[in-house]
Amino acid sequence: MNHCVLKIDKAGQPINWMTKQEAATLLCNNKVIWSFGEDVIEIRGGINRSGERSILKLHPILAVEGRVSARSYRVPLSNRLLARRDRHICMYCGQKYPLNQLTRDHVLPKSRGGQDVYENLVIACKCCNNRKGDRTPEEAGMPLLAVPFRPTFSEFLALANHHVRADQMAYLEKGFKHQQMRLN
Repeated sequence: MNHCVLKIDKAGQPINWMTKQEAATLLCNNKVIWSFGEDVIEIRGGINRSGERSILKLHPILAVEGRVSARSYRVPLSNRLLARRDRHICMYCGQKYPLNQLTRDHVLPKSRGGQDVYENLVIACKCCNNRKGDRTPEEAGMPLLAVPFRPTFSEFLALANHHVRADQMAYLEKGFKHQQMRLN
């Protein structure tokens, strides 16, 4: 499985995901200040003249040199992230669907001033979205199963990666505001 390494700044704030190769480059260039995590990732290199194979051991979370960012990062909005936030469950009927059977629904319709923001968007199956139409959930008699919210940056990183290790998730969960974000 191709797991990524979580890159954090020296203050412990998550920055982004990086490949094993990017992490190895930082480690070999002495840019890693400290690292931790239970599951060690091994990268096997070539064999030298004496027949020994080089092995580099990476921890799944690496703190790197550089400035501490006073981040005001805006979490990008996409249907894929929205579906992951809502766990691929239609927020009206409660059924789970694959991404290609889900649509983006505006709680307050765009035609009535609703904005294209996380706080006004939920995932809905095509049938429920069509049934709701250009009405609010209350007007359509279709109550929402959960309140839409904007993910924090830590929540975004958890949503953006399909292969988050347990120790990485435990680290990211410290930055979660929303209890329902805990992914299984």
